Amino acid sequence: MTNLLRLIGRRLAAFPIMVLGVTFLVFAVMSFSPADPARLALGESASADALEAYRETHGLNDPLLTRYFSFLGGLFKGDLGTTTGNTPVTDVVLKAFPITLQLTFIGLIIAVVIALVFGVLAAVHRDGWVDHAIRILSIAALATPSFWLAILLIQWLGTIPGAWGVFPALITSWTSFFTDPATYVNNLTLPALALAVPVAGSLTRVVRTAMVEELDKDYVRTAIGGGIPRGTVIARNVLRNALITPITVLGLRVGYLMGGAVIIEIIFNIQAMGQLILDGVTRNDVYLVQGVTLTVAIAFIVVNVIVDLLYVIVNPRIRSI
Repeated sequence: MTNLLRLIGRRLAAFPIMVLGVTFLVFAVMSFSPADPARLALGESASADALEAYRETHGLNDPLLTRYFSFLGGLFKGDLGTTTGNTPVTDVVLKAFPITLQLTFIGLIIAVVIALVFGVLAAVHRDGWVDHAIRILSIAALATPSFWLAILLIQWLGTIPGAWGVFPALITSWTSFFTDPATYVNNLTLPALALAVPVAGSLTRVVRTAMVEELDKDYVRTAIGGGIPRGTVIARNVLRNALITPITVLGLRVGYLMGGAVIIEIIFNIQAMGQLILDGVTRNDVYLVQGVTLTVAIAFIVVNVIVDLLYVIVNPRIRSI
């Protein structure tokens, strides 16, 4: 227990260091943007004196580190700056980010369920026709870009001429699950599937490999030879031990899902982080792009720390390190 707590403490201690590193990286990159915050705030007709006064007042002429620490102080207070429309970036992000999180989470659940079912089936029926079929499907899923799959799903199942018209091709307004569960599920089915399928293909291969390695171990043959049903051994022992590697890989896939969600949201017209970053880029809104990028990056770090902690808890061997 002492080793476990020490390892958890190390992971948690590294968290603020990673967050600080990400904030500095994002801030430094955005500082080299050709867009002039003073010009964006005051307009194209502003005089040179007015622009210079704005830069002095807002510290834009200060050295990079000075501006970074000023930005960091505002960040601790929940201040991410102001958009070109004079709206606090924090307010805009707080409205959009939960929608992106929901889409990412649903896509993750679908991917994990598919990977567990098909990965276990492929390992149990190793080298049979079921295994070969699942391996071909997983490779095809892995090689399919999520944005291309989203377009195909709209053409097949969306509410457009020639399609089956089951699911909306464009989401004109966001509906909460608690307001209308049926509409909520109907709206997110195609976007979540487009996100989940490539990740499911990758995870299926990882689960299959981990299961095959575990099934070849001596304790499995001993347990089955001792009269314990094969299904019981797989469910109680093999599956749990085999999930250690997929859990590690899962943290990286969450980052892929979150990044992919930004693109999928634009395709399906979901008003969330993807639309925000598109608006920020098209309007040269430095603070909006910076706030969205930083939020997604920190969320990715948080998810990976949680997955890292799960790995420490699930894997008893690492506790002795």
